[in-house]
Amino acid sequence: MPLTFDSTVYIVDDDISVREGMAWLLRTRRLLSESYDSAEAFLDMLQQPTDAARATPLPQHAGCILLDVRMPGMSGLALFELLQSRGIAQAWPVIFLTGHADVPTAVDSVKRGAFDFCEKPFSDNALVDRIEQALLLSQERLKARSQQDFLQSRLGELTERERDVMRLVVEGVPNKLIADQLDISVRTVEVHRSRIFEKMEVKSAVELANLLRTLT
Repeated sequence: MPLTFDSTVYIVDDDISVREGMAWLLRTRRLLSESYDSAEAFLDMLQQPTDAARATPLPQHAGCILLDVRMPGMSGLALFELLQSRGIAQAWPVIFLTGHADVPTAVDSVKRGAFDFCEKPFSDNALVDRIEQALLLSQERLKARSQQDFLQSRLGELTERERDVMRLVVEGVPNKLIADQLDISVRTVEVHRSRIFEKMEVKSAVELANLLRTLT
């Protein structure tokens, strides 16, 4: 799967030399990047408050975050926890940039959902390879989420009775037994079944059942 043109690497590090060096490196691999000198500046870009209780819209394009562990103000770890609680760290995988002293912290963050960590000084090619892998993962997750949202919207178009019929259809119950269980006519079941297939954009009960299995 090729990377989409708007896939973006977000560099969050208080060290200007790291930001500029990473931006240059990414340009050599034809990757877009944006740089921020603090966690607060990154949140401002996202228009996200620092209040962890607030809900947040999820990203619409692929991305990943290169995040320094130690920064003045909000630390990289605190930012990661905030983004993780809002689902952003799942949509945009986080790669921690860390010094030797912070390696145990970075390892722990990977166990809690970060994509990876890279110890400074890092291997340019190895890091960019991991960045590209993170961007591809982001694309896959966003595509899956889009498909889930689309499926949920189609389910929302079903009436309560259509949902009742659909539940029995995917269980393989014949129309006559569905009619008996719901106390409606077989013809009414057939009409509901047809409308369900139309709204869900499927052609068979098997296809419908497989589609519903993709829901998380």
